[in-house]
Amino acid sequence: MKTIALVTQKGGTGKSSLAVSLAVAAEEAGYRPYVIDLDPQGTAKNWYERREASSPQVASIEASQVAVALTTLKKQGHDLVIIDTAGVDTPATISAMQAADLCLIPARPSIADIEATRATIASLNKLGKAFAFVLNHCPPGKSMRTTDAYRVLNLGGVVSGATLATRADHIDALAMGQGVTERDPSGKAAGEIRELLQWVMNKMEGKSDEQKTRVA
Repeated sequence: MKTIALVTQKGGTGKSSLAVSLAVAAEEAGYRPYVIDLDPQGTAKNWYERREASSPQVASIEASQVAVALTTLKKQGHDLVIIDTAGVDTPATISAMQAADLCLIPARPSIADIEATRATIASLNKLGKAFAFVLNHCPPGKSMRTTDAYRVLNLGGVVSGATLATRADHIDALAMGQGVTERDPSGKAAGEIRELLQWVMNKMEGKSDEQKTRVA
């Protein structure tokens, strides 16, 4: 079982939306995902309550329950757990970092978001955890702002090869209890999420670009 944690000490970067859309895309690709919501705002849990489908499931738990929850989910046959965290430094965020095989740090292509990643990186380095940046809420199409942000973040660590643009599908899908791959399966937002999922799975499995895990 692989575990992903979305972590950053800044709100508004799209952690919850990424968490649920990645989970939906993973289920469509044949995985058995589960989402753990450690954010007191409960965005992922609220999404699940609006959702018509019964899976992927989402549960809100306390930081002290993470280790036990992961053991239980593995026994139940889940092979991917995605942990959503608050946009602040909390014991729950630290527990998510400790439990994760890979921590994803979403960041918008802005100086404020890039500067805000420093505290998160320091915590991850102290824990010795693998992490990667994900550029999110980028201008659609080619943008110098996105290119510059990629270059700067690349100096601090690995940056996902999948960049996600600001698209209405993310907002609409979250509001309707859907993943973007359900909202518009052939849309650009869906394609970007599938690309991110494939990149993340390859990264956790130690595969190169030439050895890609197939994600439908």
